[in-house]
Amino acid sequence: MFEGLSFVQIAVAAVGGYLLGSIPFGVIATRLGGAPDVRTVGSGNIGATNVLRTGRKDLAAITLLGDGGKGALAVLIAWLATQDSPLASQSVLTALAGGAAFLGHLFPVWLRFKGGKGVATFLGTLLAAAWPVGLLAGATWIVMAVLFRISSLAALTAVALAPAFVFLPFVNRPAPIAYLALFMAILIYVRHTPNIRRLLKGEEPRIGADKKAAA
Repeated sequence: MFEGLSFVQIAVAAVGGYLLGSIPFGVIATRLGGAPDVRTVGSGNIGATNVLRTGRKDLAAITLLGDGGKGALAVLIAWLATQDSPLASQSVLTALAGGAAFLGHLFPVWLRFKGGKGVATFLGTLLAAAWPVGLLAGATWIVMAVLFRISSLAALTAVALAPAFVFLPFVNRPAPIAYLALFMAILIYVRHTPNIRRLLKGEEPRIGADKKAAA
């Protein structure tokens, strides 16, 4: 599986990707921006959606870009480091780096392994690893959000379809990218267990709904 890759490349991709993914942009943005610590607001999640509950759209945007960007950066670094390697080896290392960054976001060492739900990092990672897949997943989220106005439902649909997008004829990316997408999708579903329960009960709040009514 790791044929053609050195131990150093594998170790740097795994450890470096994890540490990069562990950067808690939501916590940093709210702290430097003078907003309440995002961990004390709403659900306590460190992602952009919860940062938005502080009333600061600018900090939510920074968090969204940071969480997506760290996954993309981990993939791009691995891709640059394997420019002279076969495509199979390159796809394995980029998938490893992206998966490690995703794990870092979900379980950041700096926050006692209590991280976000991973949707932004998922999209950023896929856009860098296989941009058509990332675009299709993003488009799926938008369509579902417009139709049903439920953010979690849009996200769960997008991540569920992403592994299949890899094998579309006009995409046709190597299998490790599909494994990466599937790995991230499974973890996102696990992290969204409370949302799934509320969806099944018809209690999941809609986008733009009044906060008190949603609660």
